[in-house]
Amino acid sequence: MNQKSIFIILLLLSIISCSPSNSNQELSNSAEKKKPSVSIEIDKEFKNGDIIFQTSKSSQSIAIQKATKSRYSHMGIIFENNSELYVYEAVQPVKFTPLREWINRGVDKHYVVKRLKDHRELLTEGNILAMQQTGKKFKGKDYDLLFEWNDDKIYCSELVWKIYKESLGIEIGELQKIKEFDLTDSSVKLKMKERYGDIIPQEELVISPESMFTSNKLITVIEN
Repeated sequence: MNQKSIFIILLLLSIISCSPSNSNQELSNSAEKKKPSVSIEIDKEFKNGDIIFQTSKSSQSIAIQKATKSRYSHMGIIFENNSELYVYEAVQPVKFTPLREWINRGVDKHYVVKRLKDHRELLTEGNILAMQQTGKKFKGKDYDLLFEWNDDKIYCSELVWKIYKESLGIEIGELQKIKEFDLTDSSVKLKMKERYGDIIPQEELVISPESMFTSNKLITVIEN
């Protein structure tokens, strides 16, 4: 074999070894396309209209837990916007909070997500839009420290209850009067004294996170 032939063979081997084959390139591209994003994974678990519960670290959390006999003291509704998930919640003020931020804010980052039993029929695209439209009228309102049953100010469970009631006609949980809760614990007495002084509005209607959490209209879909 002459030198020219040897040179040509070496050149061909060099080209083959340094260039990826089409099949390898296609596999690489396919793997990149199949790599799931965080938002896609989240969307498989959470859905528009889901109700999420947590134990708040707020100063009133223990009093709420004691009075309502519940582990959970805060809640909100999950809505998607521009492929991102948010919790629509009544804090100070009523606002949208990124889901991960909301979860990280709770005690031990523990949360429970509940969904309507009849969600396939009821949580349609049109109904979700109606819920979002209803929710708009509460956006920016101050948190209701007195738990009054009007729309001037809003607390967390009241926000969720009224959105479902006004947009879909669904009452999740039973309304109770303040006098029906356990007001005997010292932490509850202290908080009631701070808020109401010596005159507690015993007949005021209230919807508690516990009443909604235990509603037979909901099913648990996620617990973390």
